[in-house]
Amino acid sequence: MAQARIPPIQCLLAFEALARLRSVSQAAEEMSVTPSAVSHRIRQLETQLGLKLFTRDFGLTEAGTTYLVSVRQGLQLLQQMPGATGQPASSAVRLRLAVPPTFSRQILLPRLALFRHAYPEIELILQVAVPLFEVKNDEVDLEIRYGAGPYSGVQQVRVLSDEVTPVCSPEYLHEFGPFGRFDSAEDVARARLIRSPLEPWGTWFKAHGIALPEPREGAQFNDVGLVLDAAAAGFGVALMRLKLGVTWLDSGRLVRLSPHSVRSPYHHHLCWKDGVMERWECAAFADWLQASLA
Repeated sequence: MAQARIPPIQCLLAFEALARLRSVSQAAEEMSVTPSAVSHRIRQLETQLGLKLFTRDFGLTEAGTTYLVSVRQGLQLLQQMPGATGQPASSAVRLRLAVPPTFSRQILLPRLALFRHAYPEIELILQVAVPLFEVKNDEVDLEIRYGAGPYSGVQQVRVLSDEVTPVCSPEYLHEFGPFGRFDSAEDVARARLIRSPLEPWGTWFKAHGIALPEPREGAQFNDVGLVLDAAAAGFGVALMRLKLGVTWLDSGRLVRLSPHSVRSPYHHHLCWKDGVMERWECAAFADWLQASLA
């Protein structure tokens, strides 16, 4: 006979706190998490139990009242057993996410410690997605797509927009510059332009009235990180997304050629298929990501 899966300890703690305080915000403050995290844990617990535990005003249902007695007894026993309050390994919930490589390294990974703290019961499985083409290895629950959007066949929400500006290495600027403010055809003509379908030069040209076509020669890359690494290595001038490229600027590997920036027509979107957000872990990640990048 299969053993019933025990609900995650975080869900039980959220249930007990909300039942006692009858306030999501107060329960969140007591547990040092966000109100959204409390709501998602209650949703996870109700889904696993197949029961409605709370009424609309956070009063307990009949099932919730009965279950609260068992939960408080269980929590009291755990408090008497040091070292036994950890979450059982079997209670982990997997969430599969496809992410473009540079977004993953520069935006997502530095923030994931906060997500793991808020939702230790969610096990993230990340895989690389090729920007613009949505190419990925396996079926996933959520995707970060990069492009102009909107996308057919999926639900979506924009999570990150950015501005672009020309950059190069200090060595390249010293050897081939100066380039003025890089806002005229004469300035641009003196530089080797690094190309990428992820950020066409036409965005910069159009904003500054530069009557030049998209360059057809020069190094080309289909990854934002490789574009910036190439610029840092002296390949030429790149059009950099400011939020994705802040590490290269802060380290001094790249320098700006203009004090101005231009809104990029491309954005990062969180995408999912119909029905996915019915799963509490997917809704929890979507809420957290939007709040983290707001």
